[in-house]
Amino acid sequence: MQRTPPALLPLLRSPFQGELLAWLYLHPQAETSLADLAARFGVSSATASREADRLAAAELITDRRRGNLRLIRANTEGRLAGALTDLLALTYGPIAVLGEIIFGVPGVEDAYIYGSWAARYRGERGGVPEDVDVLAIGAPDEDDLYEAARTAERILGREVNVHRVSAARWHSPEADPFLTSVRERPRVQLEAPDRSGST
Repeated sequence: MQRTPPALLPLLRSPFQGELLAWLYLHPQAETSLADLAARFGVSSATASREADRLAAAELITDRRRGNLRLIRANTEGRLAGALTDLLALTYGPIAVLGEIIFGVPGVEDAYIYGSWAARYRGERGGVPEDVDVLAIGAPDEDDLYEAARTAERILGREVNVHRVSAARWHSPEADPFLTSVRERPRVQLEAPDRSGST
């Protein structure tokens, strides 16, 4: 069965291809095991291996073996590296970098991307979103969240809006039309650096 091209960047074969490339190109110094990336993005080892084979053959990534581990990283020396990094930052970048940045703020218990970027990520058609909306759940300091958003903007090349809500309000959203809307529309759960998989 042929899969629908991803709405965020329809020229790619699959959402996983975008997630993998964005993770690698937006963490250019990191060398990551293919097994860890498969777990992070919820795909089989075979799927991850096939994708890595294609990307290595196209010289978009480099890979090496260490024992049973296959380690891969972005090919930052390639002619496409700069343009590809910019393109991935604008499309799949939020899922690759926001978890680390938002969970780096003390007091954040959970976080989601919502709004137009989340809708594209979940397959709704439309143009490239102008900004990224993030819901930070917990009791983080507003100034720290503001600084985190500015850091994310420098990496992603677009506006990042962070809305803070207490855990109590998030778990009892009935009286809050905004939170009801966030729950009913597409959203993407962000992962803390020590977690794996994506929601």
